[in-house]
Amino acid sequence: MGLIRSPNSDPVLTQFAANVGPDGPVTIRGGGTHWDVGGLPDPSAREIRPPQGIVEIRADEMTVEVRAGTLVTELHEALKPFGQRTSLPELAGSSVGGVISLGWSGVARLGRGQVRDTVLQIHYVSADGDLITAGGPTVKNVSGFDLCRVLVGSLGTLGCLGDMILRTRPIPEVEEWNRIDDIDPFDALKECSTAASILWDGHSTWVLSAGYRVDVDVDLSALAGLGRLEPDEPPELPVNRWSRCPAELAEMKLGDPIAGRFVAEVGVGMVHTDNFVDRPARPKGVVALEGRVKEALDPVGRFNPGRMLGRP
Repeated sequence: MGLIRSPNSDPVLTQFAANVGPDGPVTIRGGGTHWDVGGLPDPSAREIRPPQGIVEIRADEMTVEVRAGTLVTELHEALKPFGQRTSLPELAGSSVGGVISLGWSGVARLGRGQVRDTVLQIHYVSADGDLITAGGPTVKNVSGFDLCRVLVGSLGTLGCLGDMILRTRPIPEVEEWNRIDDIDPFDALKECSTAASILWDGHSTWVLSAGYRVDVDVDLSALAGLGRLEPDEPPELPVNRWSRCPAELAEMKLGDPIAGRFVAEVGVGMVHTDNFVDRPARPKGVVALEGRVKEALDPVGRFNPGRMLGRP
């Protein structure tokens, strides 16, 4: 477990690298569920399919090695007998590599953590067609520059993901949604230590409690002291996403003229809105840094030409 195996010893990965090759524009396609994010790739790019399957479940180490083309739902189904799952959101039809390339965490990120914190190691194909190992199989193996965090959310513009080692986490004994109306959602945040998600639409607050039954019951009792508590599924999320500082959510009210109808993730700062909200211009230093990273990892622009970070 402590040894980092060479990806070149894996025939599945070497065949994947051969398919990508050392030249020409390419685009890698997983489930295609968020294919238009960042703009569509140039149609001249060759479409590559990532490998699928689970390489190894290390339940005692709470890690799993999985191919990039594997559906997240399939991964979690395989982990279920071990009482584990990952923090990757189960977007319908989405692949593991696609979720990592997109970098969007699910609504339970308050309790489960971010996608970027789930990834320990990635085997990917570089612009030269070489297999590269980023990160290590355990937390202790990761030192220096954490290239995995650069690849997460890069929309496949820096390399073609082949497989990855992910952290797993225990499946909670209890997971249940409840709704309370007309309360300050930040009071729910303070009262509920088992909250994996708190959603608020300016009127109602939905809390996903996750943990041991005894701990969840303590929190539900505290929440019941704030108002009438009712079991209820979470609301459907509007299509647009708007990142705000968590403290700024308190300023939003029902019918916010900018956001329109919204569902906010309390304690996180993500707001899902009906209206498209213009993003502020990114600092020039950030844009310049992204350009330097792109130049270093994909100098000729092979990967997903036409797709750009920061584009809706």
